[in-house]
Amino acid sequence: MAMPVQLPIYLDNHATTRVDPRVVEAMLPFFSETFGNAGSVNHTFGWDARDAVDTARKSIAANLGADAREIVFTSGATESNNLAIRGLAERQRRRGNHIVSVATEHMAVLDPLKRLARRGFEVNLLNVEPAGGPRAGWLDPQKVKDAIRDDTLLVSVMLANNEIGVIQPIKEIAAICAERDVPLHCDATQGVGKIPVDVVHLGVDLMSFSGHKIYGPKGIGGLYVRRREKPVRLDSLIDGGGQENGLRSGTLNVPGIIGLANALELCVLDLESEMGRLAMLRQRLLDGLKRDVPDVVLNGPEFTTGEASTFHRETLRLPGNLNCSFPYVNGEALMMSMKTVAVSSGSACTSAHPEPSHVLLALGLGEDLTRASLRFGIGRFNTIEEIDYAVEAVSESVHRLRKLSSVASAPQ
Repeated sequence: MAMPVQLPIYLDNHATTRVDPRVVEAMLPFFSETFGNAGSVNHTFGWDARDAVDTARKSIAANLGADAREIVFTSGATESNNLAIRGLAERQRRRGNHIVSVATEHMAVLDPLKRLARRGFEVNLLNVEPAGGPRAGWLDPQKVKDAIRDDTLLVSVMLANNEIGVIQPIKEIAAICAERDVPLHCDATQGVGKIPVDVVHLGVDLMSFSGHKIYGPKGIGGLYVRRREKPVRLDSLIDGGGQENGLRSGTLNVPGIIGLANALELCVLDLESEMGRLAMLRQRLLDGLKRDVPDVVLNGPEFTTGEASTFHRETLRLPGNLNCSFPYVNGEALMMSMKTVAVSSGSACTSAHPEPSHVLLALGLGEDLTRASLRFGIGRFNTIEEIDYAVEAVSESVHRLRKLSSVASAPQ
């Protein structure tokens, strides 16, 4: 028997996720009971808060393959990216001023790089595989190898793209960077909690992540900073009380830290089954759209029908990601016409700037097709019934808008 659909439906889980009720329950005592400042060293309120933070830090580190000393708490992945990129650039500039990254990175990486470029750093943005191929959006590690120079001080490549879900070959890129003794930063915001992530296996030196992408609270994130073997040294961006070993001053967000640790633990616990379930829902969504809407274009890397039952580790795409273009329809108009389905046309962090998606443009899509795109982010709380409803809603809106467009363009 089909479950009733409660409207509106949320399919924008790349932008943010609903906080899992179990995470909320774990956080609540730290607002009103264990409410002390983790930096207060003279009484039990501070000690209890500090102990809770220590336990959470160990849990997060264990679930990422890191050491607890390597986890630095921040306000989220944007701050983590800034701390990693700008903090290392300021510290390592004597080595050189050349930085390698990718044209399809999130703006939380591209904008700090633009800031550094204005200060005289040389930034080299690599191109990815173009649209139309099975690996669209994928970065060939050979391009990283060819781009690294003697004066390269940093390489920054995201793990999984927030718009087209493409998973980059970070392990191979890390090996190349290690050969040249160049630190690798990885924005893993969309990957942590969604696919297996182990910092030692990947070989990264710096890795950013955030709580609100994994059913945890907003306003909390972390940065993995390698301390084993060749430790990475950063300059701080925020100075004050010297918290987080001097890398990030400020009173620790104890409830947020507890929520982040709990959310990550839940993700890792059900990772294998959840990957398969999301891949199945994603396949159902794409099959339905292709069935009911003519000329649907899949943006990003292909995925096979085999993923409907199991999610392959060697896949090139996040299991819950789908990005499609609907020719002859404006994506913004399409979103506005679907009042009961929440989706997006790209990154939520660039919604204040209505330019076409820089990610899709970097793949070689034309501006019209880029503007006709929608990003679907399927998550933990989505159901088969919601996916089927979304297919109907998108189909109805596309057909209606295309009909209106053809009427408007008809000769008078």
